[in-house]
Amino acid sequence: MIKSLNLIQNNFKELPNNIEAEQSVIGSILTQNEIFDEITGIISDKNFFDPLHQKIFGSIQNLIYKGLLANPITLKNYFENENNDDLNVPEYLIKITKFSTSSRQAIEYSKIIYDMFVRRELIKISENIIDTAKINDINVNGKSIIENSEKILYDLAEKGSFNSSIIKFDEAVRQTIDMASNAFKNEEGIVGVPTGLRDLDDRLGGLHKSDLVIIAGRPAMGKTALATNIAFNAATNIQKTNRKSCIAFFSLEMSSEQLSTRILAEQSRIKSNDIRRGKISEEQFEQFLETSKNISELPLYIDETPAITIAALSNRARRIKRLYGLDMVVVDYIQLMRATNFKEGRVQEISEITQGLKALAKELAVPVLALSQLSRAVETRDDKRPILSDLRESGSIEQDADVVMFVYREGYYLKNKEPRPATVEHAEWQAKMNEISHLAELIIGKQRHGPTGKIILEFEEMFTKFNDATNN
Repeated sequence: MIKSLNLIQNNFKELPNNIEAEQSVIGSILTQNEIFDEITGIISDKNFFDPLHQKIFGSIQNLIYKGLLANPITLKNYFENENNDDLNVPEYLIKITKFSTSSRQAIEYSKIIYDMFVRRELIKISENIIDTAKINDINVNGKSIIENSEKILYDLAEKGSFNSSIIKFDEAVRQTIDMASNAFKNEEGIVGVPTGLRDLDDRLGGLHKSDLVIIAGRPAMGKTALATNIAFNAATNIQKTNRKSCIAFFSLEMSSEQLSTRILAEQSRIKSNDIRRGKISEEQFEQFLETSKNISELPLYIDETPAITIAALSNRARRIKRLYGLDMVVVDYIQLMRATNFKEGRVQEISEITQGLKALAKELAVPVLALSQLSRAVETRDDKRPILSDLRESGSIEQDADVVMFVYREGYYLKNKEPRPATVEHAEWQAKMNEISHLAELIIGKQRHGPTGKIILEFEEMFTKFNDATNN
């Protein structure tokens, strides 16, 4: 019998494996079925190297899931036809029970089994990358090979984290207490990522982990400006606390240079248009350079890939979190994204995108702040304040989002209604413009965990910057 075991083990030298650990884990389960519950979150039958061990573990699992006892006697009938010249399987089942150990050791051996599995999978992935890279196919390019490989590697890494999606209620309660404790200790009551806008943080408590937050509005309302303001403030907070983390900004509409110009204009208080045209004084230029030095080290990463797919965006967000840490993902904007597998109809495609963004928020445990366009229906109404039904392809966006906010500036619409100069109407219009031109409304149309309502912000149009309103 020992000779047979040695023969089996000598055949398993090509790829990483630990046959002794596999024997010990299976033997321990056959002796104490309760151990199965301790290790089932770590390994499955596919993680075993020996095909026979895979089949034995799978059979044990079937019996236990049916509420039956799993031991050499109950398994015997399943393996009576497995005998060959080298090994008598029913006898082998009895033999490996002698390798049984404690529950704690079985857990450690299970981790070894999984580690060997990961190493084997890495070898297979590497070989597959080499084979795919050698293919001369017009439909296969290097970029897609990298993206697919990243996804496979990340999935493999996540499966090896030994985390279960099933959480006992006392653990969920503990997480809630931790969240409440953090909010209590924070003077502003912020437990999520701070937006830097006092009233918004007060209403939301910051942007929370795993939430999909939508900022929607018609063109020229300031969606991107608000998103860059929030991203900048969040990145500044990371820098102040000296944490290893960052903000990932996926800019599908603007280039990284345009986005950085906008942020520098906001912070230096110099018009971005003047910066682009060189219409600034020497003093302003010095101020511009000084501001750039102060914020150049901000933990803010910009991806300017146009028409990015949800799969590519998810892969890159995972990579950023793995390399630098991650506090928040910003996407500008949803309607410029593409679904991984295009389905018929734009509504279905947007649905796949929003579901993917929500899944990414949960997977990475960070808020995903995504911008969205509104339909033209807003323009046909007298009151142009947006509502949830104005979201383009609104069904999936409204359903998947945890928070939906609308940016609305009455001054934008009033500006286009200027009466003839030197009239009573023009004087009234001018008075109204002076009153509201610098104001913006942030309408919270949906908040899964709190109240909705309206927040008044100040908007400096020339610098595309939102601030807290001085008088509410």
